[in-house]
Amino acid sequence: LTTTKSGSQVTCIHQVAKDVNILFDELEAVNSPCKDDDSLLHPGNLTSTSDDASRLEAGGETVPERNKLNGLYFRDGKCRIDYILVYRKSNPQTEKREVFERNIRAEGLQMEKESSLINSDIIFVKLHAPWEVLGRYAEQMNVRMPFRRKIYYLPRRYKFMSRIDKQISRFRRWLPKKPMRLDKETLPDLEENDCYTAPFSQQRIHHFIIHNKDTFFNNATRSRIVHHILQRIKYEEGKNKIGLNRLLTNGSYEAAFPLHEGSYRSKNSIRTHGAENHRHLLYECWASWGVWYKYQPLDLVRRYFGEKIGLYFAWLGWYTGMLFPAAFIGLFVFLYGVVTLDHCQVSKEVCQATDIIMCPVCDKYCPFMRLSDSCVYAKVTHLFDNGATVFFAVFMAVWATVFLEFWKRRRAVIAYDWDLIDWEEEEEEIRPQFEAKYSKKERMNPISGKPEPYQAFADKCSRLIVSASGIFFMICVVIAAVFGIVIYRVVTVSTFAAFKWALIRNNSQVATTGTAVCINFCIIMLLNVLYEKVALLLTNLEQPRTESEWENSFTLKMFLFQFVNLNSSTFYIAFFLGRFTGHPGAYLRLINRWRLEECHPSGCLIDLCMQMGIIMVLKQTWNNFMELGYPLIQNWWTRRKVRQEHGSERKIRFPQWEKDYNLQPMNAYGLFDEYLEMILQFGFTTIFVAAFPLAPLLALLNNIIEIRLDAYKFVTQWRRPLASRAKDIGIWYGILEGIGILSVITNAFVIAITSDFIPRLVYAYKYGPCAGQGEAGQKCMVGYVNASLSVFRISDFENRSEPESDGSEFSGTPLKYCRYRDYRDSPHSLVPYGYTLQFWHVLAARLAFIIVFEHLVFCIKHLISYLIPDLPKDLRDRMRREKYLIQEMMYEAELERLQKERKERKKNGKAHHNEWP
Repeated sequence: LTTTKSGSQVTCIHQVAKDVNILFDELEAVNSPCKDDDSLLHPGNLTSTSDDASRLEAGGETVPERNKLNGLYFRDGKCRIDYILVYRKSNPQTEKREVFERNIRAEGLQMEKESSLINSDIIFVKLHAPWEVLGRYAEQMNVRMPFRRKIYYLPRRYKFMSRIDKQISRFRRWLPKKPMRLDKETLPDLEENDCYTAPFSQQRIHHFIIHNKDTFFNNATRSRIVHHILQRIKYEEGKNKIGLNRLLTNGSYEAAFPLHEGSYRSKNSIRTHGAENHRHLLYECWASWGVWYKYQPLDLVRRYFGEKIGLYFAWLGWYTGMLFPAAFIGLFVFLYGVVTLDHCQVSKEVCQATDIIMCPVCDKYCPFMRLSDSCVYAKVTHLFDNGATVFFAVFMAVWATVFLEFWKRRRAVIAYDWDLIDWEEEEEEIRPQFEAKYSKKERMNPISGKPEPYQAFADKCSRLIVSASGIFFMICVVIAAVFGIVIYRVVTVSTFAAFKWALIRNNSQVATTGTAVCINFCIIMLLNVLYEKVALLLTNLEQPRTESEWENSFTLKMFLFQFVNLNSSTFYIAFFLGRFTGHPGAYLRLINRWRLEECHPSGCLIDLCMQMGIIMVLKQTWNNFMELGYPLIQNWWTRRKVRQEHGSERKIRFPQWEKDYNLQPMNAYGLFDEYLEMILQFGFTTIFVAAFPLAPLLALLNNIIEIRLDAYKFVTQWRRPLASRAKDIGIWYGILEGIGILSVITNAFVIAITSDFIPRLVYAYKYGPCAGQGEAGQKCMVGYVNASLSVFRISDFENRSEPESDGSEFSGTPLKYCRYRDYRDSPHSLVPYGYTLQFWHVLAARLAFIIVFEHLVFCIKHLISYLIPDLPKDLRDRMRREKYLIQEMMYEAELERLQKERKERKKNGKAHHNEWP
């Protein structure tokens, strides 16, 4: 692997190239006979691999001849392909393409066309940007390039600390190397950036480190510059007839993408022969399943895919690493429930309550049942609802804050290493659609002082109001879908209770919950398709000014839609299921017809656990299939069709542009789907974690696979995405903060309302055997089950609620009384079925717990946020030091240039006596 390094740039070079010192005061174009005449269309030739092998074995070929074979250069083998456009000759939009391509050449880009090897109707347009075009647009786009090497300094160390470091280093020699670290000797591309950068300027070109003009701008930067040019070229007269995106939308071009740097596979081992290109290196040290336990090569990811994608994988890796303590504590809570299961007094009483007969949970068809029949559900509930649940809820609320605060610090270090500290959103270009829409109205930019398109305040407000109305309407659609699921649940409980199969009949509530969750998941996936189209329509209606504003607006809408869609049923089960059902003899009904669903005799927590577990597993499985399985199937089908069409011919060696064209394009919305999947998972991990402590463990296992799935997909199954810059993960950070705040509230309500933690606590301290003694052990819970059940007289049933069975199968005589979960007086009291004093004590304790829990956790969160600085101290000192050094370097460089010019004038005899020193 031959590499040349200039600052943050590391470029693989396949040909033998010499580093040539370029005269900085000359801006002539690179001397290469690149053709920009597209009148001669070269048809593709079917080349066999055996012919290529024999040609290489012959030897004596020049660098251009070798470059012709890899498909990364023009036909002359000297001009590197920076961008590819694809269209069909049969497409009727010929005139638009001709005008567009004519304007491309007018901008200085060089062009060459090639027909497909397997389909002559497909035409590839190869674009190359010469040096003068790259320099001109790099200056306009404020592309930062290296200009001086960094000067590292060591802080003052005390002798005592130096001795300790020496002893530690000696001890480390006996320890094995960290297995999770990548071997930098084998992978030299992973060296840290060691150059300062500044916005490129042709007037100050002598300040920048330029060893070779061909490699000064790396491939990702060249593609980004060409894409910037294509987005601002007109194809027709008119204010909206501009940009490559519109040509892709109306079908003038089928695809547009930068090229991968070659194949990701090699016959030779990377350990012995090195990597053939950056793509091969990424595959071996990042996308391969054999390195799943190693850290990611983020610097290399950033150089190949750009800062935006690099930051996504940095955040994903940080999130996955932070899940380890959360998963460990969650597993500990679950195991604590397993260990203490045999000592749980409540589950013991439920399993032994053979003489307690529970009232039917639905009208007519549901039978009476013994409380002991729910023994299994009581034990499963204890696994998730035990004494460690409150501690785990507090821990996860604090964990979410620590995760976000330490991500700030991690992001600051990454932004410094990748030179994103001084990059601001103001440097981003205006969207071509916004520029075309409001080109007639201009105002001065207060920062740059240049005129720019302006959107009136009234126009912006009216568009935002329409967009907000659309969002509200779609959320109402989600609520209507949840209402439909509720109706399904209350109707099918009776249906399953009258089912012929005893297994389903005896577990009618579990069958209802399971089928409702599966139906809810199908509705979620169907509505997601509708949400995407509505969100796109509303975002385009708003006319955001920049691409980042467009992405933030689209992201917020899609997140709101999908979050409400995914969690609405979970909120219903957690906070509404079984809360407003009334009591036997006076049930509350939906539309005065269907009786609202009740909780299982062991509580509603088991329903919430089933909802979260099924949705989480199904969603992650489906997402992984759609992200990797679908592209794999599509690419396999494409290769199969090629083999069927050319099976009788020699094996075809496709050029790189045709290989990439046969790959799947990246999602139209960039990293949105990847971020959304992880953010929704983060919500599942934190919002209802008190009801499902194993959620962090499932998230951790999924993310370990997710990192390598995404890496494999980016490197092997997708066309190379356009490299773009970003300073942070964008609006997703604000969404994460909102989820962290919401998680505190929901976990407080889950513990206080959904679980039996508060009723048990009230019973232990107020009504149990240990009342007034200040104890709350298992011995204090004796009699809790009986105290939490009320008595109902069967003769008080409504006609439509009266069960078909009279309960004689339990004792041989018809039942007179049954029990139900509530705190109500007996039917013989002065106020039959009125609330008891214990009910009000439990209600007051629940409200008090919610207030205390929220205030305590929020205080801890704010204290942690205050104590953890956003910037590490050593990084802050380095930044201050380097600002001082940069000023000195710029002064010294300018002084050196002036002295050099003075020597040149003296040498040429043009010195003047009155010249300033």
